[in-house]
Amino acid sequence: MPVLIDIRPVVQILGWLSCSVALALLVPALADYGVGNPDWHAFIVASVLAGFLGVLSVAATRTRETARFDIRQAFLITIFGWIVVALLGAVPFLGLGIGFTDAVFESMSGITTTGSTVLVDLDALPPGILLWRALLQWFGGIGIIGIAIMLLPLLRVGGMQLFRIERPDSSEEKIYTPGKTIFFLMSIYAALTVACAILYAAFGMTAFDAVTHAMSTLSTGGYSTHDASFAHFGNPALHWVATLFMLAGAIPFFLYVKAVRGSVTALVTDQQVRGFLAFVVVASVVMAWWLTSQRDIGFYEALTLTAFNITSIVTTTGFASDDYTAWGPGAVGVFLVLMFVGGCSGSTSGAIKIYRIQILMQIVRAHIRRLTRPHRVIPLHFNGRLLPDDVPYSILAFLVVFVATIALFTVALALLGLDIVTAYSASVTAITNVGPGLGAIIGPAGTFEPLPDTAKWILTFAMLAGRLEVLALLVALDLEFWRN
Repeated sequence: MPVLIDIRPVVQILGWLSCSVALALLVPALADYGVGNPDWHAFIVASVLAGFLGVLSVAATRTRETARFDIRQAFLITIFGWIVVALLGAVPFLGLGIGFTDAVFESMSGITTTGSTVLVDLDALPPGILLWRALLQWFGGIGIIGIAIMLLPLLRVGGMQLFRIERPDSSEEKIYTPGKTIFFLMSIYAALTVACAILYAAFGMTAFDAVTHAMSTLSTGGYSTHDASFAHFGNPALHWVATLFMLAGAIPFFLYVKAVRGSVTALVTDQQVRGFLAFVVVASVVMAWWLTSQRDIGFYEALTLTAFNITSIVTTTGFASDDYTAWGPGAVGVFLVLMFVGGCSGSTSGAIKIYRIQILMQIVRAHIRRLTRPHRVIPLHFNGRLLPDDVPYSILAFLVVFVATIALFTVALALLGLDIVTAYSASVTAITNVGPGLGAIIGPAGTFEPLPDTAKWILTFAMLAGRLEVLALLVALDLEFWRN
């Protein structure tokens, strides 16, 4: 029989999360107040509402006993955490006259670091709302890292059990406790953001642009303060800085923790990091050579374009320095494939992830070899270790559900009257959390604003599903998960 779950600890954590949102909302309020923009009222009202709900939830569920969480409660916190923040994050958009559907879409896109937007004329918007979009992505980025490192390995989602933090030995237990691990992760995340902002400012961005774009870069979110995205900035050095930090955001953050603790080689010996960087470099160079044959530009200019835009799509950031759909049909096909790739596990990026592709290649190679020798035993390895038997099965299950989900959302959007390019690329970009799609409407030069409201709600759910790696969301529909 299904067992009722004690939701009090869940509600209490969601209450503390609401209080955190309330404090964060004061930052854009101060930004608008500082320039004399009356929109600060909307952020104050949103902050008061989030704070009231948060305090009420914490007070109503507080007990003398220390809260202990089982995996089901942690799972509920994860799902409803994203939903609660997205809804609270939408309140200031409502206060600025944006419709409910668009407000929730924009907020969910921000907190899941997708980067799809329904807002137009960004250059004319006041600083508060632009800063709030960047903050949503920045907080979403650290939330994603925490889930990827702490929760998804326990749920064994799509092979994530490979990256479960092992129980530390006596010499490390004071270093790798959950609390200290989270502290190190947040410190490194913040330090990289500051370094990125400093370099942006050094190469010509205003202080405001530097801060907001640094938050969007490290979170691999892609929200910009300009309609032209990164094409607004003409200095190629800024594009290379962004490329570097987008790559930094797509590398496993737990490896940074190890590097800070003295294991610097972990960053260069990790199999998925090597594969990820090699893939981006090869794709950028090959695409640059091809682009020089299509346009009358030099190789360095072409490489600047391809390195930035390929890195942006592969890391699921979504910045654009050029309308790459205008490069020709070949480029459109390439970028559609790149949307599926993603960065490394334990990073802020979405999509399939490099390690799954690496293991899938091993699975296919082993299967081909068994076609002629059915009884041959072919062990699979990752990072020099033998893969557990359940990992290949988990990865194949994830990929099947991943592709099926995209197909389902594509059909749903097509039934609403969207053309197949828009419907398909919108589904892909939402599930993979990339941001821009393909075509004239939602491509890198467009927005999601023209889409019907029903399509926006479908994509809002798709962004949440993609951020939870689809399978983790489906767990909620499985009765077995809720049984003792």
